[in-house]
Amino acid sequence: MLAPTSIEVELTRATEAQAAQNPGRARVCARRAAGWAVRDWYRAREGGGWAGDALKQLARLAGDANVPEAVRQAAARLLTKVDLDHKLPFDDDPVEDARRIVAYACG
Repeated sequence: MLAPTSIEVELTRATEAQAAQNPGRARVCARRAAGWAVRDWYRAREGGGWAGDALKQLARLAGDANVPEAVRQAAARLLTKVDLDHKLPFDDDPVEDARRIVAYACG
């Protein structure tokens, strides 16, 4: 199991990237932190053997009907790909989405 402090460090990196006007890096760090938390949450509930990158973890969470809708929506937003202009179809904050997922998974 990954230490919660590692997740917090990655969320801090995401916040710092936002402050440095680097939304791509902020989104990557937010996804990574959320993915680690989700992976650990599923492992704690279902045992070992659950692996995969952050996107796989977020996809599983987004499709899990047992997870609250707000958390599933946050995961779905983090999964959304940017368009050719590097824009997203919404203004939601990826770091806040990650924090919502981490709070759920680690809470």
